[in-house]
Amino acid sequence: MNKLCMAAGLAMALLTSCSKNSEDTQVTPAPTETSVTGNVEGIWKKGNTYKVTGHLQVPEGKSLTIEEGVTVLMSDSIVKPEILIRGNLYSLGTAENPVKFTVPDAWKTSANLFGNLWGGLIAGPASTELVLKNTILEYGGAVTTEESPSVKAQLYKAAAGEHVPVLYTSNTASKVVVTNSIIRNFNEDGFYLEGGKVLITNNTFHTTGVSGGEAINIKSGVQAEIAFNLIYSPNTNALKLSNGGDKTPQAYVIAYNNTIVNAGWRRPTIKGGSIWLEKTVRADVYNTLLVNDRFGIKRDKGAPEDTRSVIANNYYYGYTQTGVDQFQPSTEIVKGTNDILGTKAGDNDPKLVNYPLSTASLNATYSTSWDFHLQAGSPALGKGKTDFTRLYKSGLSVNGVTYTSPEPASYIGAFGTK
Repeated sequence: MNKLCMAAGLAMALLTSCSKNSEDTQVTPAPTETSVTGNVEGIWKKGNTYKVTGHLQVPEGKSLTIEEGVTVLMSDSIVKPEILIRGNLYSLGTAENPVKFTVPDAWKTSANLFGNLWGGLIAGPASTELVLKNTILEYGGAVTTEESPSVKAQLYKAAAGEHVPVLYTSNTASKVVVTNSIIRNFNEDGFYLEGGKVLITNNTFHTTGVSGGEAINIKSGVQAEIAFNLIYSPNTNALKLSNGGDKTPQAYVIAYNNTIVNAGWRRPTIKGGSIWLEKTVRADVYNTLLVNDRFGIKRDKGAPEDTRSVIANNYYYGYTQTGVDQFQPSTEIVKGTNDILGTKAGDNDPKLVNYPLSTASLNATYSTSWDFHLQAGSPALGKGKTDFTRLYKSGLSVNGVTYTSPEPASYIGAFGTK
């Protein structure tokens, strides 16, 4: 009897072991490609490709969650799809496996450097939550037609002939988070925001705007924090901050520890060239590193910013005398408290780890070899302001996750030393 019991026990152990080993060695299904058009909702699964063959819409009251490593492939060259978000969108990539909104590789030519190959993300008035986390958005900004979903829904500029931005919002009660993402190769504006509690942190913007357009364009109805972003060569301004429109609350933006390089030079006409303030926007701007931009922080003299605005501890460098002359204080160019600026070309070299300060002002081609961290001994170290109030220090809760604004740094710019 004892031998029988021992044999039975051994058999059970072997069965259990085999079962466990079988589970441990299960193979993850290979990525699949699925064609999508029309209404979309639910979950787009990790690592898969979703081939977009027409305009998409997330219906009101519904949500679309995009898991890490998903490729959203805009493959209709005739329609040039827009994504109309009437509900909620959560794009949840990781640093190792970002989500990509992109086009076929064969379309990524020098002729298409500024995209124009698909539309953008258009959030309607019923959209309440939107997250872009570790997400790459590229080669969009197509021009609208009478058949565009944004035109039919009377969103964005609600007219044919307008280039769609990367992201548009319209609901003042919405919550929007964009973090650790890359926005590149778009035809005009990056973000055009007309509503929401907004947190934009740790992103890179480059190669945006052919003949106009800002990286981030904010209107009334927005309360935003913009921090630790690198913005390279936007056509006009990195930040256009305005209380234009008739929405409440008043536009209030706290921008800090951003690095803005080569802004504004490619615009055919003169209008700003780093940060633009207008129409009673309330703007607090701290710790900005401005390198070779066309102008300093500039206001609309006829419709200036709210008098409660605070500008402080910003750092200017100009490789050319023209650039230096155009960030000197005037009735249009704002000089803040403790701002650092020289009067001669080459004054106040910020000592970036790897960026040729002589790079042509009209250059829009971004090199991944560049490194905008500060070298040890940089005069931008230890000059930042940290004792100011933030909007989202306690966090912005979206889809059950709390996103907090990052602590301001004691250095100036988006990156300290390595």
